[in-house]
Amino acid sequence: MFEIIMNSLEDTENFALKLADLLEAQDTITLEGDLGAGKTTFTKALAKGLGVTRTVNSPTFTIIKQYEGRLSFNHLDVYRLAESDEDLGWDELFYGDAVSVVEWAHLIEQDLPRERLGIEIYRIGEHERRFVLTPQGERYEALCEELII
Repeated sequence: MFEIIMNSLEDTENFALKLADLLEAQDTITLEGDLGAGKTTFTKALAKGLGVTRTVNSPTFTIIKQYEGRLSFNHLDVYRLAESDEDLGWDELFYGDAVSVVEWAHLIEQDLPRERLGIEIYRIGEHERRFVLTPQGERYEALCEELII
């Protein structure tokens, strides 16, 4: 587990851009945090780092939004699936040619790839956030070590 304090929105954006540079197709990032913690802000910056030029916003009501950039990018907000056992084609999403970010990922835990990067975001001030990174798998452990340097 790795912990990083972001003291500003700029810190969060810079972190997301750095992470985006390291990502590859089929990478999965899960995001957890209270409403307003910064999950969508982080995701917008990550998408920018992946070369997405379209406006990125939360797919709360559509569940999945897909974007093109340097890498294809899937943005999932599975909050509305809390009481559902619906299969949305998880294998095609997670094992295709895109990077996937899943907000409220604990709600589909059984459908997630075994290896992934979990990020929990905690609000500690108006713009300050604590990011807790939990890598699952060697690739994500190495990725975290490179991010923290």
